[in-house]
Amino acid sequence: MKLVVLDRDGVINEATDDVIRSTADFVPIEGSFDAIARLCQQDYRVIVITNQSGIARGLLTIDEVNAVHQHMQQAVASVGGRIDAVLFCPHKPDDDCSCRKPKPGMLHSLMERLDIELNGVHLVGDSLRDVQTAMVVGATPVLVKTGHGARTIEENIHLENVEVYDDLAEFASHLLGTGEE
Repeated sequence: MKLVVLDRDGVINEATDDVIRSTADFVPIEGSFDAIARLCQQDYRVIVITNQSGIARGLLTIDEVNAVHQHMQQAVASVGGRIDAVLFCPHKPDDDCSCRKPKPGMLHSLMERLDIELNGVHLVGDSLRDVQTAMVVGATPVLVKTGHGARTIEENIHLENVEVYDDLAEFASHLLGTGEE
């Protein structure tokens, strides 16, 4: 099975210091939906994993998160792509849950659901916790410079073995060998 795992905020949509409560707050990064579509057209399954602590902090509801995810999935479908699943952690950073990245709970759940190992599967993110999460399960960490990615690269000197791309579109082009951007 060909699989790519994506972080949401900063990879698919613009990162913000505020909580994304509605579809109006969800601003896609240029080319991200098309990149997902191109991956799908080459038989990749695309899974999104995202921390959404705003739920536990009372800033948004699960229904609001689900509405944003449904909007994202419909927008990707409108350009010929598909997001096979969206997994999210609703907990606060200090809740000590097993699913909040950089802990691997969401990836363990994914591995169990799909009955696969994630060795070599690309996990694309914009933060150090995305890199750490990938490494815990043997996935291949990828950083994009969108969202918090440029700052993550600047602030962390031990990322020499991590693939870095300008954005999701450039990563997809590289993975697919198309050279398109």
